Amino acid sequence: MPAVRTIEGLRRGDIDFGALVAAGEPVVLKGVATDLPLVEAGRQGADAAMDYLLRFDAKRPVIGFVGAPAIHGRFFYDAELKGMNYAGGRAPLAEYLDRIQRGGDGDDAESVYLGSTDLDTYFPGLRAENPVVADGDIAAASTPLASIWIGNRTTAAAHWDMSNNIACPMVGRRRFTLFPPDQVANLYPGPLEPTPGGQVVSMVDFQDPDYARHPGFREALGTARVAELEPGDMLVYPALWWHQVEALDAFNVMINYWWNDVPAFVDTPMTTLLHAMLSLRDRPEGEKQAWRALFDYYVFGPADRPAEHLPPHARGALGELDAGTARRLRAQILQRLNR
Repeated sequence: MPAVRTIEGLRRGDIDFGALVAAGEPVVLKGVATDLPLVEAGRQGADAAMDYLLRFDAKRPVIGFVGAPAIHGRFFYDAELKGMNYAGGRAPLAEYLDRIQRGGDGDDAESVYLGSTDLDTYFPGLRAENPVVADGDIAAASTPLASIWIGNRTTAAAHWDMSNNIACPMVGRRRFTLFPPDQVANLYPGPLEPTPGGQVVSMVDFQDPDYARHPGFREALGTARVAELEPGDMLVYPALWWHQVEALDAFNVMINYWWNDVPAFVDTPMTTLLHAMLSLRDRPEGEKQAWRALFDYYVFGPADRPAEHLPPHARGALGELDAGTARRLRAQILQRLNR
């Protein structure tokens, strides 16, 4: 699999994240965060990195996931697809860190994973001291969400997120295996719910793919790109790219930022997808193709086309979307759903 394109020599504060995402491809920014204190603490070892994190602990119980040694760090479904192969719970940060320390790095170590934990809520002050992305660096209509990820050798099965992503390993190495959105069928998505970590995941075991059950995965591999990240590297990729994430060392910390360049009043497309399954998927094929044409006209084509032949006072929801129009559309949708 080819490596993700790498850019060297950039400095934080000089990065145009909007342009990188608009290019439509993942990119690695080599070494842009190697000077940050958390990265430096990680160079001194896991104990030093844990001590550094505990300085910012808000003393709120955090959500963590623990799996038996038999899962080999891959947080996934159980064998019968009736539940998960790990247990979730809430506990103090120090307790999870202690479990990682006590578990060591052998084959009998349990897998411990704290995923997508809000940075400012649970680690106040950490972001200010480690400005992976400074306020204002991302020019977007909505405020980016900053999260921290902590654990030992773990694997997050391939999934997609609805937002653009900046991922920066701070302690330990990470490997991202990425696929473009058009490979969805070849990645064999699992159930819509329940899901490991809240997102639909690929059912393919990348370490031992079953090509009899998942023959299209061979085609997906032809489109895959791999990012091997050292602490302080940064990976930037657009929304809806599939990605499997492997934490490669005995202790790993990553900070990431999610954002979409749309106003806060714009609804999530996942709502639309779920309702389309309810309202469109099982209609006769001729009707589905007719609705495809309507969607292409009203949604997927140029945003100004449906209203350009109408006077401004008659455009309504066909005109430029703003907070007021969004409220009216939402009210109409709720009225129709509650009929």
